[in-house]
Amino acid sequence: MLKVTSDITSIRNVAVIGSGLAGLSSAIILGQMGHNVRVFEKSRGPGGRMSSKRVSDGSADIGAQYFTVRNPNFLTFLHQYAGASTFDTWSARFGFQDSDNIWQPFPQENRYVGVPRMTAITRALSAGIDLVSEVRIERLVQAGEQWRLECTEGKSHGLFDQVVITAPPAQAQDILMGSGLAELAAKLVSPVEQILPCWAVAAHFAQPPTDRFDAMRPNSDTLYWVANNSSKPGRDGSGQWWVLHATPEWTKANVETAPDEVCAELLREFRSLTDHTGDPTETVAHRWLYARSADADNPGYLLDQKKRIGLAGDWLAGGRVEGAWESATKLAAAMQS
Repeated sequence: MLKVTSDITSIRNVAVIGSGLAGLSSAIILGQMGHNVRVFEKSRGPGGRMSSKRVSDGSADIGAQYFTVRNPNFLTFLHQYAGASTFDTWSARFGFQDSDNIWQPFPQENRYVGVPRMTAITRALSAGIDLVSEVRIERLVQAGEQWRLECTEGKSHGLFDQVVITAPPAQAQDILMGSGLAELAAKLVSPVEQILPCWAVAAHFAQPPTDRFDAMRPNSDTLYWVANNSSKPGRDGSGQWWVLHATPEWTKANVETAPDEVCAELLREFRSLTDHTGDPTETVAHRWLYARSADADNPGYLLDQKKRIGLAGDWLAGGRVEGAWESATKLAAAMQS
């Protein structure tokens, strides 16, 4: 496991910007290495894209739908720092439409979800972390050998020896440009272009709209993903909540469309897909401007050792949920060297 340093002269004050899985993992790992870490989050709580929306009888996962594990150390990390009760396998029926619109089953593998919602994992990971929420860091100001963090309200939030940025690449680029770090910001031009947006809609049905699969990847110009959120473990409540994700192309064309119109269009396509004629009893829409990364180079992390600034995130490591942890792990090791 992680080795905690015993040399107090090497202890550093580290700021982490963003409290998604990459930010929380960075904070935990660097903390275990013996450093003093503080996490800054612009929203009310941690989670990032492992996010859930509160709905009338529970919650619906509108961001990351599930995660898989290729590196057993990731599972060990979650057991140790989040706890075994915060996630479980999603034993659902997964299917996709091939180019001929024929339904095929997904390959068999363990797929995990947070219990009773995806944010249960990030909430648990943040429990032992110094987390400052509802503060949007705008710039880093060099103060000798340290960095002073300033928020959008012009307030100072302390001096730090090192800074880890885990915000999406467009937001990270804004911070770097605002801090006069144009050379490092230039490395994010391609990643910014590779990030895809996504409109997400959660819809509640009193009666099951389909029994074909619990989760589906349709061959559609409008819908990229549909899933019965109520089929996940720990989701209580009557009826079924379904989550619909639009394709990146449709989202780009409708990025400024009103949420009600988005719901109507995605539900229209969902009815066509399932032959369900009933209306939902409740809907909620959410626009992800930075949903996931398209195929790109995967350096794992970015680090300017001289400036003492690093960047981590799933967009640097293949776009998967596990990639966020892998990126944080590799960056922390590089920062320690």
